[in-house]
Parts: sequence; C-alpha cells; structure tokens
Amino acid sequence: MTVVLTILGILFVVVGVGVSIALHEIGHLVPAKLFGVKAPQYMIGFGPTLWSRRFGETEYGLKAIPLGGYVRMIGMFPPKGRGEDEHHLRASSTGRWAAMVDDARTQSMEEIQPGDEDRVFYKRKSWQKVVVMLGGPTMNLVIATVLIGGVLMGHGVFVEHGAKVASVVECVRPAGADASSACTENDQRTPAAVAGLLPGDRIVSIGGTTVDGTATVGRVVRPSAGQALPVVVERAGQQQTLTITPITNALPRLDAEGVPVTGSDGKPLTVQTGYIGMQSAPVGAIEKQPITAVPGAVGNAVAQTAGVIVKIPEKMVGIAKAAFGSGERDPNGPISVVGVGRIGGEVAAGQVQGLEGTTSKLITLIMLIASLNVALFVFNLIPLLPLDGGHVVGAVWEAIRRGFARVARRPDPGYVDVAKGLPIAYAMSVVLVVMGGLLIYADIVRPVKLG
Repeated sequence: MTVVLTILGILFVVVGVGVSIALHEIGHLVPAKLFGVKAPQYMIGFGPTLWSRRFGETEYGLKAIPLGGYVRMIGMFPPKGRGEDEHHLRASSTGRWAAMVDDARTQSMEEIQPGDEDRVFYKRKSWQKVVVMLGGPTMNLVIATVLIGGVLMGHGVFVEHGAKVASVVECVRPAGADASSACTENDQRTPAAVAGLLPGDRIVSIGGTTVDGTATVGRVVRPSAGQALPVVVERAGQQQTLTITPITNALPRLDAEGVPVTGSDGKPLTVQTGYIGMQSAPVGAIEKQPITAVPGAVGNAVAQTAGVIVKIPEKMVGIAKAAFGSGERDPNGPISVVGVGRIGGEVAAGQVQGLEGTTSKLITLIMLIASLNVALFVFNLIPLLPLDGGHVVGAVWEAIRRGFARVARRPDPGYVDVAKGLPIAYAMSVVLVVMGGLLIYADIVRPVKLG
C-alpha cells in the first residue's frame, strides 16, 4: 500500500507541475495572439516531440523532457540597427559570440513569411511586450494565489493561541548533542527540570509576558540568561507559578521568523544564549481565514522564495557539499522537480512526521504545488535572458529611450536589440543546466527530509 500511495503522490506532483507549466505558457500565448503576434508553436517540454497537433496557425504538442516549455513567436529579435555599415557587419562575424548573435538574428528573420512582416514580436509596442512576457509568471502567481486562497478559506490553517510543554530535557547538552542519552550524576540538570516543569503543562505566561505561541517562549527566554523568570503554567485545570533561571548554552541561531539559520554547508549556526531545557509545542486549532488574509499569505510566500533565490549561489555551495561530501541539506534551500516529486511521494505515503489523515496529506500536496508556482513566478522575474524578466527589461528600456527621445524632440531611437543580450542568455543557460543537474543529483543521493 505504501508503494501505491508513493506513486500516487509522485503522479499528483507530476500532473501539478505539468499543468503549471502549461498554464505558464498559456499566459504568454494568449496575449501574444491578442496583440497579433504569430506563434507557430506551443510546446510543453523539450527535446523530441512525442505528440503534436495543429490548430489554426499554431502547433500544440508534448516533448520528451518535461522540464519546462515554450511558445515560439516569430521576430523576437529586430534586424540590424540603423547606421551599421558593412565593415561593422564583417567585424561582428569574427567573434564567436557575435557570430552566434548574428545566427540567432538571421534565424529569427527567416521565420518571417510573406504577409507576416507586421506580426513579429519586436514590432509590438513596449507595453505589449511587457504584458506578453509577464503573462507566464503572472499565471503562476494566479495559480499560487488560487491554491493558497482555497486552502486558507476552504480548509483553514493552524492558528496558535498558546504553547505547552512538549518535553523536558533532564540535563544540559550542547547544541547538536544527543539529548536522548542517559544523564549521569555529574551532568548539570536543566532549569526546566529543576523548576519541575512537566510535559503537557500549558504555559500561561513567562517573565510576566502572556504566551500566545511557541515563539513567545524563545523571545523571552533567550535574552534572559541568569535572570529568575516567573512561569505560570496550567496543570490539571489549576494554575501554579514556578521560577526558572535560564542558563547560557549554545543554541541554534534563529532569524526574525524564528527559523534556524544555516551556513553554506547546510548546518545550523549556533549562538550563546538563554536556555532552560524545554521543547514547547503550539496550542491552537484549524481556523478558516477570510479572503483578506490571502494577499498577505501570498506576499509572505513570495518574499521567502525571493530570499532563497537571492542566496542561490551560497545555497548551491551547501548543496554541492551535501551531494559529494558529508554536509547536510538545508530544508529551506532550493530543490529540483525530482526533489518535489520525492517529497510528494513521501507525503502521500505518510512518511512525513506530523501528517496524519488524508485531508492533511492532500492539503500539504496542494501547498507544495502552490510553492512551486511561487518559485516559478519569482525565478522568471530575474532580469536576465533567457528568463522572462530579461525580455521585460529590454521592453522597459525601449520605452524609456523612446520617451526621452520624444521629450527631447529627437528621432525615434528604434527597437532595443535584445539579441545583443544573447551571450548572457547562453551563459545563463549553461549555469541553469549545471544547477539543475546538481540539484537533481543531490535530490537523489541526499534528499531534503521534511520529517
């Protein structure tokens, strides 16, 4: 049964990824057609074509490698700019990169058939180019918003109303040590054990601060080493006050969201701070959220994803160390489609701690696809070719140049030659292939563990 559930989880992710890619490309195709751009191909995947069918002037199909998709639009690159003489043309062909640019430009021009001269992409207005290129990422954002909104409003999310004692560590251990090993007479007892905290105690307040969630406990305890803190707990329906004096110990460093900070090797960073020897657990319930909560949840997801993408070079170092050495994978780092599929299989098979019941598993899988779409949205906005953001930058720069020319009463500077950015696109493509290969390998030999 476990194998069947794992396969179903992987299939759920595969279908979700496929639909996300298909809708991303629809986001490009629809505005392109609305603005009169000819689009001969709409393909999901890369490599050899497995199936295709032509509807009107566009061929729709599936290719063998399901790692993306594309919409081929004619005339993506303008012809050579005005004022370029034959000497420049001959000189440009001597360089390897320039020759590749010239070849790409020539191929783009060869796609233009008689009667299609005004249906090329480069002749569209600047704002139309922006709409076409942002259509794909925007579709991913819409998908993520619908999925996240559906979960928040239809099912609800866990809302913390307090915290309780999940476990008490009997003796002091340094960060990373095995807390389950037996204590000896020479070991120092933890402040929580000395104070008499018991698993199941609900923490009402600590240090005079009302506890409305697990984060409150750490926020009060960590800066209070050496200070006696009154702790009000509820035990068996009765409240009682205990006194706990945190000691200084090496603990994981936390960010503003309370998430452990890891180094480039994927291992958690530590800091000397207040410690009492207790694990807290949230107290709360699943509550449906209003529609007004959706924008904030989506914005938070986008911000977190952007933070990961900004640190990709650093993260990839840790992934390489984990894949080819003894480093640990950062659970908050990037993963490949293979990794996403693997996680989907583990979720469906019930191999992730804390996920019980079909509903919880389904919600987790839905949020997994939502997170993937957020990643596609943010990643495609990077202002470098061949990503959508690179074309957007070209269109915006074109609009700025023409705007200045109009104000200064100068001649129209013409179209921005995006083809000149192709060397960057080729270099980026190599980087993306290498990164993708490394992530896939790491997700096979050292996968991310959710629990």
